[in-house]
Order: sequence, then structure tokens, then C-alpha cells
Amino acid sequence: MNVSEVKSSEIKNLSLLAKQVVEGFITGIHKSPFHGFSVEFSEHKLYNTGESTRHIDWKLFAKTEKLYTKKYEEETNLRCHIVIDNSASMHYPIVKKQTLSTLNKVGFSAIAAASLMEILKRQRDAVGLSIYADSYEYYAPEKGSERHRSMLLYQLEQLLVSTSKTATDTYKYLHEIAEKLHRRSLIFVFTDMFQPNKDNAVLFEALKHLKFNKHEVVLFHTYDGKTEFNFNFDNSPKKFIDVETGEEININTENVQEKYTQLVGNYFKELKNKCLQYKIDYLPVDINTGYNTVLTSYLISRKKNK
Repeated sequence: MNVSEVKSSEIKNLSLLAKQVVEGFITGIHKSPFHGFSVEFSEHKLYNTGESTRHIDWKLFAKTEKLYTKKYEEETNLRCHIVIDNSASMHYPIVKKQTLSTLNKVGFSAIAAASLMEILKRQRDAVGLSIYADSYEYYAPEKGSERHRSMLLYQLEQLLVSTSKTATDTYKYLHEIAEKLHRRSLIFVFTDMFQPNKDNAVLFEALKHLKFNKHEVVLFHTYDGKTEFNFNFDNSPKKFIDVETGEEININTENVQEKYTQLVGNYFKELKNKCLQYKIDYLPVDINTGYNTVLTSYLISRKKNK
């Protein structure tokens, strides 16, 4: 099967796909500033002369020509919780089936989350999952067992074949998550930041709630860069329908594209500045650009939280 066939084939094995994503990412690490950072064990440290050679990682030596020993201490492990917005707007763009070349926002988030889980598994970090729309659809606390991960992968696979017609109040469920998580965790949030009935002030109050509870928060602002940011449509008149409110508007895209992109760009800057103010890691993630940004953010966060 060639590359184009892989990209156009329906996603049937999320676990295998996540492993492929992570393996590709790891290959690139050795050419990056993370050269030598372990994605195989809880931690590596440089070998010191006189230490036991029992835990030397010879595979890593073959790649780096440096001696590292493996560490398994419990204190090196993290607790991570992945949060996914499953509202109607996250099911944009509308696709007949999810493939690597035709993903909607929630499909991208599911694959990104599965890839994070794969790299968390290799680091022996515990992982939990929350999915919400107009209700708290799924919650699982942080655990590290293989059975637990299989259960979470099943939930993510359902996102690839599901539909949603509901709006959501992200802030409400972030408050609930803050109440559920009693131990300090690294929290990854996948959302497109659309809240038709509330302004962003209430959303940032919820994010502050997580920070107040000593959690580290990474906000993946998930969007389709081609249409949602660049407003790249053909020039024929179009009817746009808000998938969450049902509101309709008829416009010629060429007439509003410049103003639209300016306003959206300003909105992204506003979100970034707000997150900076509250010490929240803000990462805009275009669903067309792959998963390296997501996985790199984990490595950075993990090094900060040791």
C-alpha cells in the first residue's frame, strides 16, 4: 500500500496508527533539541563511571554514542489527563469518513490523544480522559494499566465515527474536571474555543480553577487553518450555517475574507495573551499540519514538571 492509499484509507486501528505517529516523531527527535530525551522509559541519565552497567540502555547508545542508564523511580512519573470537546463545531469540516487526509477537528483530537497516550505509555505516565459536549459524556481517572489504556482507546475510536449536533459550555465541564482531579496533573485540553452563549471570560475562569488546584494546563486550540483561519473558499456566493446555533448567513466570501482573517488573527492573539497572563500553555493546532506540536508540548511539559 503506497502513501496516498494510507492517507485515504479509513482509520480502523487507532492503536497502531498512534504507534506509527509516535515512531515517526521519535525519529525526528534525534535531530532536534530533544536529542537524548527518553521516550522509552521514565527517565534516562548519563552513565557515571563506577556505576552498575545493569541498566545501561545499549539501544540508545547505538543511536547517540553516549552511555545512558534507565531510571524507574516512581517520582519520575506524571499524572496526565486529556480533555476533548465533542460539540457540534468540533465535527467540522463535514467528512463522510475519517481518513488521515480527511479529518475533522474531533478526529484530529482523537488521533492526537491516542498518540499522547502511546508516548505516555512509554514514559510509564498515568493517563485519564474526559469527553464532553452538552453533558459530561465520559470520564476515566488517571491510571497506567494496559487494560485502562485499551478502554480509553475504545472511547477515542468512537469519536472517529460519531456525530454531534449539540452546543457546549466548555467552562462548565472544566470546572467539573477541576473538582474531580484531586492530585496534581498535567492537563491537555482539545477544544476549538467556540462557545455561542458565553464570552471567553467564563472559560478563563474555569482554566484558572484548574491552575488554582496546582495543575499544569496545555490548551490545544484546535482549528481548520484552510477555512476557519484563512477563509479559503471559492468566490461563488455561499450560505454559512452555524452548526451549533443553526444561524444562517449568505455572503460572497471574497468580499469579507480580508476583514475575517484580520478579526480571527486578533482573536488568536487575544487568547494567547490571556493564557500567558494565567500561565497556561496556549498552542493553536491546525488539523492539517500533523501531530509534532502536540507531542513536543508533552516533552516540554514533562521536563518542566520533573
